[in-house]
Amino acid sequence: MNILEQVTNERFLPERYNVLTDEQVHKRLRQVKEKLGKDLFIPGHHYQREEVIRHCDSTGDSLQLAQVSAKQKDASYIVFCGVHFMAETADMLTENHQKVLLPDMRAGCSMADMANLHQTEKAWQELQGIFGDTIIPLTYVNSTAEIKGFVGSHGGATVTSSNAHVMLEWAFTQKERILFLPDQHLGRNTAVDLGILLEQMAVWDPSKHELVYDGNIQECKMILWKGHCSVHENFTVKNVEQVRSKHPNMNILVHPECTREVVELSDYNGSTKYIIDMIEKAGVGTEWAIGTEMNLVQRLINRHPDKTIISLNPYMCPCLTMNRIDAKHLLWSLDSIVEGSPVNVITVDELTTNQGVLAINRMLERS
Repeated sequence: MNILEQVTNERFLPERYNVLTDEQVHKRLRQVKEKLGKDLFIPGHHYQREEVIRHCDSTGDSLQLAQVSAKQKDASYIVFCGVHFMAETADMLTENHQKVLLPDMRAGCSMADMANLHQTEKAWQELQGIFGDTIIPLTYVNSTAEIKGFVGSHGGATVTSSNAHVMLEWAFTQKERILFLPDQHLGRNTAVDLGILLEQMAVWDPSKHELVYDGNIQECKMILWKGHCSVHENFTVKNVEQVRSKHPNMNILVHPECTREVVELSDYNGSTKYIIDMIEKAGVGTEWAIGTEMNLVQRLINRHPDKTIISLNPYMCPCLTMNRIDAKHLLWSLDSIVEGSPVNVITVDELTTNQGVLAINRMLERS
């Protein structure tokens, strides 16, 4: 077998699955799940397709699912229905005897890919030359294992959109400045909430290897990595204005990965869990325009017919990389386990795992 054949066999769905009907796929999924029993655990991210979610044992945010996976001590196989960095985190937190599989290796995250280790090490060296030993790195959990490892080895921590405020407050007790990776919008929105002025925030552009900042260097408090979520950046000020015009009684609820301008104009902003909880607690007949991933918005629409819910952007599509995983890819993963040759196994090396877990634990101790 040549290299191309090996990569194709490991990474791409075999043709035999494409001829199956939806009914056949779901029937076989139920059968294989029953056969594997407690040896299998399937976590599914909120942004997954409904055809996948129906077969998941637990749904939630990325870190929550990794933590839940780590508690499944009887499960030898974790088939993570999410994207690559989430499966990495699950591998870092689970036991050595457990294998983590990703149903489709093309399920990545453009934001996580906007910060790699080489870029970050170069940036850190440059920033140390500018600011000296006054910076602590924080990374959003939506980052690669290598970035988590870098942050952990430099005294920093991970953050989630739920605990970002707590973690920034902690970081400022450690150093004068924060390097926030890889999502500039979450970093900026959180810092503003804590009273930091926009004039005190710089942007590090990894493509140009330069610090973008017009102010006094000594007054800089936040160094924001120039990265973003390709889904949430598609919600615009124009979307907000259109909703205000057409639906004056509608509440606007967005994720803090949206731009500062959109967050400022919204009524509420918060994590995925915050958005779900807000809708569940909302009164009958209330109206909501939600600025987050479309699979989740559609699920909220279906689950809450007593409320009027729309997407803030009427032309929004699901997260394209998250959406790569479908029921056929999930079945392929489960079949490969039964056949004794698991495909698309995610493995993080020991050093990166140890350093990354340091960063995660620093967060968990404070949130």
